[in-house]
Amino acid sequence: MTRDLIAARRWIRERARGERALRTGRLIAGLRLKPHAIDVRVNVDPIHWFLNEREDTRSSWYLEDAATEFQVQGLELDWAIVTWDADLRYTPGGWRHHQFRGKKWEQSHKAERQRYLVNAYRVLLTRARQGMVIFVPPGEASDPTRKPEYYDGTYGYLWTAGLQNSSDGRTGNNPV
Repeated sequence: MTRDLIAARRWIRERARGERALRTGRLIAGLRLKPHAIDVRVNVDPIHWFLNEREDTRSSWYLEDAATEFQVQGLELDWAIVTWDADLRYTPGGWRHHQFRGKKWEQSHKAERQRYLVNAYRVLLTRARQGMVIFVPPGEASDPTRKPEYYDGTYGYLWTAGLQNSSDGRTGNNPV
C-alpha cells in the first residue's frame, strides 16, 4: 500500500515490465478523488480499457483511466492499483460508511447502503490475480472534503493488518 500515487504506478509497472501477457489497471469505488486525476464519472469503455494494447492511452496499461467495480465485475487484472476513498473509513469506533453528496460527506446509516459499499470494495480487492497496491490518499488539511483524518484511520488499519508499504518496503505489525 502507499499514499503516493506515483509510487503506486511505479510499483505496478516494475512488476509487469517485459510481460506482454500481463494486464494492469486502476480501480476505484469512491467519488472524491478528482484531485488525484481520478473521476469515477468518466465512463471507461471496457472494450478499449481491457483489450487494447499497451500503446493505446485508452487501455488499462496506461494506468490513467480507472474502472469501477461495475466495469470490472467478472473480469480480472494481473496487477492492479486499488484506490481507497473516504467513503469507507476505519475509525477508533470501527468502520464508517459515507456518501459524498453535493459538497460534503454524509454518514450512511442504512444497512443496505453499507453492504453495497463493502461489496464494492470486495469486488475491487478481488480483481488482481498476481498482486495489487492499495493507494490510500494522504488527504489535504486545507480541503474540508479531504481531511487527512478521513484516510489516516484506514491506512493505519491496513498497516496494522500487515500490509507492506510499497514506497519504503516496511510492513506493519501483523497481530496474527
